[in-house]
Amino acid sequence: MAGNITFTMIKPDAVKAGHIGGILAQINEAGFRIVAMKLTKLSAEKAGEFYAVHKERPFYGELVEFMSSGSIVAAVLEKDNAVEDFRTLIGATNPAEAAEGTIRAKYATSIGENAVHGSDSDENAQIEASFHFSVTEMFK
Repeated sequence: MAGNITFTMIKPDAVKAGHIGGILAQINEAGFRIVAMKLTKLSAEKAGEFYAVHKERPFYGELVEFMSSGSIVAAVLEKDNAVEDFRTLIGATNPAEAAEGTIRAKYATSIGENAVHGSDSDENAQIEASFHFSVTEMFK
């Protein structure tokens, strides 16, 4: 059965470009309820921990550097079938391949600077939400 939460980060490129409001509006319009949210900045160490699954990949160092380069908005979103529905809303990792109207089609500039992160499974949604928020910070 599909879960009812997912985790997202509005990445440093989209925060710097002033797209927080537009992205959050699109998330709300798609029927997601924000149950936790904060503006924060990841240290290189924390970004490395969060993306540890990619440690052996050639882009890991660039990813950690990018994700610790500026402020992010971390959020936990609630909706039936949250992970799958959010992945559809954000679009393909490569904005050139993202469907029209998706968050990445509107706000991403490249594969590396693709505006938002979205959990890829129900299990990872729980792990990622817990990485950024304590139980008392999530209001379900």
